[in-house]
Amino acid sequence: MKQFSAINDLVGKEFLVTDWLPITQERVNTFAEATGDHQWLHTDVERAKRESPYGGTIAHGLLTLSLLPSFTVPYFRDYGVGRAINYGYEKVRFAAPVLVGSKLRARYVLKEAAKIPDGGLRLNTVVTVEADNQAKPVCIAETVSLVFPTKA
Repeated sequence: MKQFSAINDLVGKEFLVTDWLPITQERVNTFAEATGDHQWLHTDVERAKRESPYGGTIAHGLLTLSLLPSFTVPYFRDYGVGRAINYGYEKVRFAAPVLVGSKLRARYVLKEAAKIPDGGLRLNTVVTVEADNQAKPVCIAETVSLVFPTKA
């Protein structure tokens, strides 16, 4: 296990490229149920095949965004992070649609690590989400997280 203080060494570096995550219709439908966003472009497969400019259903942009914190939790456990809080976002852009059936992965670059009270760090991270079937990123976001070391 690495030291919590070693997180500072990651500033300015791409520190994580995630595995590919399949975006299924079931995942999109579950997100629609949780949020109440049942727009046909996301949930009506037959109508989307007929009427969508994408040839099928697409994931909600906020579904893509909501996946970001879960990608980093296992990674930062190796640095002795005992608690991580999603503090918010500075910038978010949905640059391309996420087609249902595609796979996503995220690339993380640590922009800043600043000390905060209680021995924690505020991490500003630039995340670029890629789809396996798109030439350009589908989402670019600057996340803000608060992380705290595991208590002995």
